[in-house]
Amino acid sequence: MPLRNIVVAVIISIGMLLLVVDLVRRRKLREEYSWLWLLTISMIIVLSVWFRFLEWISSLIGAVVPSSTIFFLAFLFLVFISLHFSVVVSKLTNRNIELAQRYAFLESEMNELRKQVESLSAKRE
Repeated sequence: MPLRNIVVAVIISIGMLLLVVDLVRRRKLREEYSWLWLLTISMIIVLSVWFRFLEWISSLIGAVVPSSTIFFLAFLFLVFISLHFSVVVSKLTNRNIELAQRYAFLESEMNELRKQVESLSAKRE
């Protein structure tokens, strides 16, 4: 792989690394999600610097061109991200249902207490 391509890939990866760290620092990205991005950035750096490893992976999966392997790995990354976020959305949906049920229960109890207070204050008058 030409040196220029390696340098560009490493510079972009370092920029992404700094962006992820800054997003975590400013609390725009949670730490639990940052590990996946850091792992991906590390893999990009390794594959950029160690081209023989990319060629070995390409031969292992039967890809003719190393760029096909990169696209395949990117596709797998997107599939895993989608699966992960589907799990997160499912958990949040379940929590929203539970919170709505708790809110309805507390609102019902509060209405009952108001009625009791109103009846007590009406009896005192």
